[in-house]
Amino acid sequence: MLDSAGIGGAPDAAEFGDAGADTFGTCYKSGEMNVPNMEKFGLRNIEGTSFYDPKDEVEGCYCRMHEKSRGKDTTVGHWEMAGMVSPKPLPTYPNGFPQEVLDAISKATGRGILCNKTYSGTEVIKDYGKQHVETGDLIVYTSADSVLQIAAHEDIVPIDELYEICHKARDIMQGEHGVGRIIARPFEGEWPFQRTVRRHDFSLQPPRETVLDALKAEGFMSIGVGKIYDIFAGKSVMYSYSNKGNEANMVRTIDIADAAFEGLCYVNLVDTDMIYGHRRDIAGYTKALNTADRQFGELMEKMGPEDILIITADHGCDPGYTGTDHTREDIPCLIWGPSLKKGVDIGTRDTFADMAATIAEYFGIAYRGDGTSFLSKIL
Repeated sequence: MLDSAGIGGAPDAAEFGDAGADTFGTCYKSGEMNVPNMEKFGLRNIEGTSFYDPKDEVEGCYCRMHEKSRGKDTTVGHWEMAGMVSPKPLPTYPNGFPQEVLDAISKATGRGILCNKTYSGTEVIKDYGKQHVETGDLIVYTSADSVLQIAAHEDIVPIDELYEICHKARDIMQGEHGVGRIIARPFEGEWPFQRTVRRHDFSLQPPRETVLDALKAEGFMSIGVGKIYDIFAGKSVMYSYSNKGNEANMVRTIDIADAAFEGLCYVNLVDTDMIYGHRRDIAGYTKALNTADRQFGELMEKMGPEDILIITADHGCDPGYTGTDHTREDIPCLIWGPSLKKGVDIGTRDTFADMAATIAEYFGIAYRGDGTSFLSKIL
């Protein structure tokens, strides 16, 4: 799951203020894209993309997918591809959180609140970090996503305390204020401070069954690499490896593929979104895609005759677009495996959940989620 690697063209992009956004297209326009494996799987054969340049020797199956959920964030994107469409958007707070929420967090934690605005994560610690260090008050902020983020200096609020604060905030932010994620954003050093790698997400549990639940119920393995455990609040993620960055996450995935297991290994590669997309770094985003593509080649070498690789995304975050937020885009779905047909265009799918339905049919498990399987088209 290449976090935020959209392909543009969402029919409802204008409703989200994202008309013309095209993450992959921006990277191709940079002239530095080098993704031969994804192109071999059918990336440039997806009709309607700005980079459409169909190849004859395609070894994978491919399609574009619309998002049916009313959102463009990590939580609803991952939930949908796991089989749960969210027709109602999770709450967002473009003008900050209501006072009763702030009062409840302050009472639960014994600390004051700073900021309470929509902010860039790197800018907010520049603007409020000194005041936080002086007072011990928490920096609470949000974004266009359904998130409440809490930033704190690790020398002022030790990391275990920050996580406990986020647990308390998660308990408060339910029901009407049930944001998709509470995010711990620790930082360190002297001004201008630097964020640390000990970020942690505290998500809502999916309110309905996903394909992960169905797999677990029938004895199959579900392994999460990167943010997967956090996104699903641990629900039916049986083994988890925390985020160490894209390259390390792919090394872990390649090791997992080299072992014997039956089930799903669900991998999030977040650097494209977190480090490059939100910071509108076209060169960095493009390089991250190139590196991931090279590692996909290494992964293919470890795959067995019955293994299937799906490469996809959860939304867009066009590094060439205005602002710093996610962008509403269609996503690619590239499927490769030794037992699959080659060069099959699966067309345009109206929900990410078709991936979950396909996975469920492949394992022959009972499935009550959303989506329609395309397994018969690719086997």
